[in-house]
Amino acid sequence: MLPDTNADPFLARVAQAAREGLECSPACHDWDHTLRVWANARRICELEGGDALVVDCASLLHDIGRPEELADQGVTCHAQRGAELTRELLPELGLTNRATIEHIAACVLTHRFRARNGDLPESLEARIVFDADKLDSIGAIGIGRSFHFAGRIGSRVHNAAEEAQASASYSRQDSAYREYLVKLRHIRQRLLTDAGRRLAEGRHRFMVAFFEQIDREVRGEDLLAPKDNLENPESGLL
Repeated sequence: MLPDTNADPFLARVAQAAREGLECSPACHDWDHTLRVWANARRICELEGGDALVVDCASLLHDIGRPEELADQGVTCHAQRGAELTRELLPELGLTNRATIEHIAACVLTHRFRARNGDLPESLEARIVFDADKLDSIGAIGIGRSFHFAGRIGSRVHNAAEEAQASASYSRQDSAYREYLVKLRHIRQRLLTDAGRRLAEGRHRFMVAFFEQIDREVRGEDLLAPKDNLENPESGLL
């Protein structure tokens, strides 16, 4: 269940600022994604504990720097830029405690899977936000987001593992399958909370089965069925 952005006046202001900042973002990193991450984070926070205010704010602002990274195709690190924007925004929105602001900014800085400059989650809240974001990268929703991104940059629908893994980001070969091979299949084992790892199990299994199936279909291997199955319409193959 998605959280109510109007339940708390301060969080409502944070949510509005995040929504406005992501207004022009593509669907793979838009406001809907942020809402899902926020819901994931709240669920993990319920199970793990932690400072709810820090988790709420960091979840809402975690991708606030993403539009700049997308605009320059990865030159900007959205996590670093997001932490900078978080430090600027929160005082304007009414939060004055500097330690809390820095804690939230640190969560934003370290939520990225492919961290730059060795920025890794240290606090429980940072680990919760990290896991919440990664849960939206796997399972059916993760598959959908991967294909959306690949289509937006003009990548192929599917390619061979060798082509995918040898390619660069934002290239013709930067397919959803490349994202799976390079990142998504490793997410479950990289999660940082016990609750996050438990919640990831079903999504991970579904995603692995999907990419194994699409690879078989592209190769035509799924059509190499036993003769009796091909002759029997009730088998589900015809």
